[in-house]
Amino acid sequence: MTRILVINGPNLGRLGSREPEIYGSQTLADIEASLRERLADAGELDFRQSDDEATLISWLHEAADTASPVILNPAAFTHYSYALRDACHIVSEAGVPLIEVHLSNPHARESFRHTSVVSGAALGVIAGFGAESYHLALSHIQTLLERQ
Repeated sequence: MTRILVINGPNLGRLGSREPEIYGSQTLADIEASLRERLADAGELDFRQSDDEATLISWLHEAADTASPVILNPAAFTHYSYALRDACHIVSEAGVPLIEVHLSNPHARESFRHTSVVSGAALGVIAGFGAESYHLALSHIQTLLERQ
């Protein structure tokens, strides 16, 4: 059974209370529960969150080493973390699917959020659909796994 790694970056542990007008009222635990329900017995979900860039990078290295598909919400690291981008590239170069997700649409927000240094290393980007962004990414990863 394939393990799917869901990695969440800085401040996402504050979902539900942090700027609900932008990010919605669901907590990260709510999103995790809905993904687990959707996946059911079709695979293993490994759901993680850290505010620490080095931790996120080590998790991406782990994904590359174990061939675990990744759903990544890099949060604010999206815009400037070249180290995180390079770790994403390692995952992609290993032939492991990595999909970048965002709850909000970065292009509809402040101009500094319009740039993603991570996107070029991802298979695709899903943004602006709230928690559904994660579900869309999971659906595509399931499709890819079925094709193998």
